[in-house]
Amino acid sequence: MSAFRKLASAALVALAFASTAASAAPIVIDFEGIANLASVDDYYNGGTDSEGNSGTDYGISFSRTSLAIIDADAGGTGNFGNEPSPSTILFFLSGGAATMNVAGGFDTGFSFFYSSSGTGFVNVYDGLDGTGNLLASLTLTRNIDGCTGDPSGLFCAFNPVGVTFSGIARSVDFGGAADQIGFDNITLGSADPGTPGEVPEPATLALAALGLAGMGAARRRVRN
Repeated sequence: MSAFRKLASAALVALAFASTAASAAPIVIDFEGIANLASVDDYYNGGTDSEGNSGTDYGISFSRTSLAIIDADAGGTGNFGNEPSPSTILFFLSGGAATMNVAGGFDTGFSFFYSSSGTGFVNVYDGLDGTGNLLASLTLTRNIDGCTGDPSGLFCAFNPVGVTFSGIARSVDFGGAADQIGFDNITLGSADPGTPGEVPEPATLALAALGLAGMGAARRRVRN
């Protein structure tokens, strides 16, 4: 084979690889299978949650402050309803924020559904553990007023939020009022949150105000 043909062949292989990488399907995580009030930990990273349950290995890990909670209607302690993928969502109690790390990185966009009784934020970084350059930021607002649960969840408005960005993201911080914000169907690689088993379109989605939550017996927060 001539040097020119070898070079052309190598270029085609590289092009095919780049095309495959760019067109990789977005990842949607819905927290189903994680125990009620368990730390997500390495459930999506080839390990387990804090109760020993394991899920699909996507190379995604969560900080110890990142907790799963199951809807009370499904036997858990969650005070929420109308979650997009019943019956488990993500929330945090303390520590300032819940952090998601993706060592292999992801690009194009990031999205999710959320419900909140207060204000919050989501920041996307190009370093692990919320470090490096800030690639994107979303502000979350209260959204639980006037919604109807399934049948009794106080945090019953789950609205989609998404953003596009340039660069390679490796971590996301979910923060704000502890025990007042819930997240579901977190989607990597698209600004349009999807449903597990479906491929969301990588289209930009405007920020929408939502609400989630759970309440304690004495406090109207994420836990009953």
